[in-house]
Amino acid sequence: MTFLNGKYRKPIARFWRLAAFFLGSIVLYLVAVYFNFFWLFGAMPDLREVENPESQVASEILSADGQLLSKFFIENRTPIEFDQLSPNVIKALIATEDARFVKHSGIDPRSLFRVFKGLLASDQETTGGGSTLTQQLAKNLFQIRKLDKYKGTLGDVPIVRTVISKTKEWILSVQLERNYTKQEIMMMYLNTVSFGNNAEGVKTAAKTYFKKEPWNLTVTEAALLVGMLQNPSRFNPRVFPERTLERRNTVLGQMTKYGFLTREEFVRNKVKPLGLNFFIENHNTGPAPYFRETLRDWMKDWLKKYNEENGTEYDLYTDGLRIYTTIDSRMQKYAEDAAQNHMREQQKIFDNYFKANNMNPWVIEKDNRYVEDPNFINRAVRRSYRYRELKKAYNGDVEKIWNVLRKPIKMRVFSYRGDRDTIMSPLDSIKYYNKILRIAMVSMDPRSGDVKAWVGGVNFKHFKFDQVYQGKRQPGSTFKPFVYCSALDRNFVTPCETIVDRQVCIGNWCPKNSTGGYSGQPLTLRQALAKSVNSISAHLMKMVGPGTVVDYAHKIGIQSPLPEKDVTICLGTPNVSVYEMVNSYCTFANGGKHVDPRFVTRIEDRNGRVLADFPVQEKEVISPSVAYQMLFIMRGAVEDPWGTAQRLRTQYGLSENNDIAAKTGTTSDYSDGWFMGMTPNLVTGVWVGAEDTHVHHTTMAYGQGARIAMPAWGQYMQALYKDADLAGHDKAPYRRERFDKPGGMEANLGCGGPRLDSTSTYVRPKITDDESILF
Repeated sequence: MTFLNGKYRKPIARFWRLAAFFLGSIVLYLVAVYFNFFWLFGAMPDLREVENPESQVASEILSADGQLLSKFFIENRTPIEFDQLSPNVIKALIATEDARFVKHSGIDPRSLFRVFKGLLASDQETTGGGSTLTQQLAKNLFQIRKLDKYKGTLGDVPIVRTVISKTKEWILSVQLERNYTKQEIMMMYLNTVSFGNNAEGVKTAAKTYFKKEPWNLTVTEAALLVGMLQNPSRFNPRVFPERTLERRNTVLGQMTKYGFLTREEFVRNKVKPLGLNFFIENHNTGPAPYFRETLRDWMKDWLKKYNEENGTEYDLYTDGLRIYTTIDSRMQKYAEDAAQNHMREQQKIFDNYFKANNMNPWVIEKDNRYVEDPNFINRAVRRSYRYRELKKAYNGDVEKIWNVLRKPIKMRVFSYRGDRDTIMSPLDSIKYYNKILRIAMVSMDPRSGDVKAWVGGVNFKHFKFDQVYQGKRQPGSTFKPFVYCSALDRNFVTPCETIVDRQVCIGNWCPKNSTGGYSGQPLTLRQALAKSVNSISAHLMKMVGPGTVVDYAHKIGIQSPLPEKDVTICLGTPNVSVYEMVNSYCTFANGGKHVDPRFVTRIEDRNGRVLADFPVQEKEVISPSVAYQMLFIMRGAVEDPWGTAQRLRTQYGLSENNDIAAKTGTTSDYSDGWFMGMTPNLVTGVWVGAEDTHVHHTTMAYGQGARIAMPAWGQYMQALYKDADLAGHDKAPYRRERFDKPGGMEANLGCGGPRLDSTSTYVRPKITDDESILF
């Protein structure tokens, strides 16, 4: 008491008054910031506004077999739950970033004291910062949710703004700790942090650096990712592997220090390499890129309509939608592999042929032979984007433009062995790319219209144009089944009826067969279509008229406009897409019922709420009996010895216990090669040609659809039939089987003749030179 009443009484009282004033000022400041007195500090965000920190969540594209095909994103972020995380990541994160995470309540005074002490002592050995994981999360939330918009009047002063922001982060940290469990805070943190290389969140990082799911990460992989958090650019394992390895081992050391690893485990793991399996996910990579671009446009249109009708604001790139597609990831891979293997071989044949003939493949017909088109390159250059840009830059000065185009520069070009760095002039690059053949291939289930595989070109990175959906070319003889169907359905002919192969004229138009002549022999419809005899198609067209053929083509599935008075359409002269051709052929395989093509079955929001379902839409457009007659006729292409697709049976072995109805197609100048193949459960179409129709083969031997398109179909189906889950058992969805025959119909429609399957034996008749050239 003497001490308190003595000479120290006033200093002690002054100290307590100052302490009370200081603490009161802090409390008043915190209250002022929290309640935004006089709008000076900016409002604190509502906790509900930040409770979903993954504000920009990628929308996921899911395959029919449950695989992630790709995402639509601005930030490539996919949140996960705590139980989807490897324990190795949890241990590495706690040991490195916040060893007292489970003990503090958002702010750790001990850590702050350690940092303050280190600063006073200039201690470079100080480990860790003063921010807890919760504080780091709060900072991330402010950045991700752009909460700096709540800056208030004083927020315009840089230093003051920093102090206010830090204060808000501390307040938000305490709020987070009071409202969420430690596990939830950790997962919010791992779902928001960036790992560089467009990898936002731990799930995307695991995919990007190791092609793994986050629950499969090993100790060293988890240590590498956690080590990157300090500075993703500085510790980028692709750019700075040695520095990253050292940082990873520092994390392993921290894990050992805090008892998550034994000394022996540390020694064993620190000598391991980085073990990267790097893959940057972007719109040019991954399966089905052409399909995904079509899906992107379709989703934009659908979302616009959905938002207008429901008063919502769903965004394709930021709202984490889940888009369930009909694509089967396995079938997509088989289709892509078949297309690549086939086109690699066809490109080699194409290049070698023209090299041997000492000419470029842009040709025109002159005096009954093909010669190089002297004006092609000039036209191609003037159509190019580069020429249009140079024209603007040089005010149309043609001489300067061509000088730039002829000057060699460094560039990276496409090749089937991977992108190739070279020195080439822009003019030469235009020539180079115009020589490259393209492919389109799409596969649909005729029972539902579901698109199972979609290959729109040889390389999406270099050739963005989708030949499946955007491209429209003359289908050649693959259009003839529409002519046959209209004649059968109108009872002008029967499947067993014979028609003599002779010249048919409609007005002044007298089409020739691919042989240049006529056999004079009577042919059944099956024989005629199997041989792709033009005179028989013209005969049927003369019977039914072009308007009827157009009506049936549209009814069966063609969407493109067709000329209703042009008789030449019976030979496939109108432009149509592979997509609509395949969908049309589905009508034949589906017993006369047309099914609308479908590539999305369901769309959900990020919480799993179903926004829309897309059921199968079908309508009977021709009778089951006519559909079966068409299948019987088109089976001749594969089963009969003169069929244009007989190699599917003899070379590819696909007709064993299996019905295949098919049609090849080739345009008159060999610009387009087509193949359409149907089984009872799958319809697949293939087109091959160059981007410009003036670039093409010059002989039927190389340019026919049976040669340039059909092998891709054969390779695809071979791979499919080797897949036990897809085709290897009685309940497999795409197993080998026979077409359903309507009741009361004979298997061969009473037409007689051999049915060729795996158990049939026959002597192939001698085929003349004319007949060996197949259209």
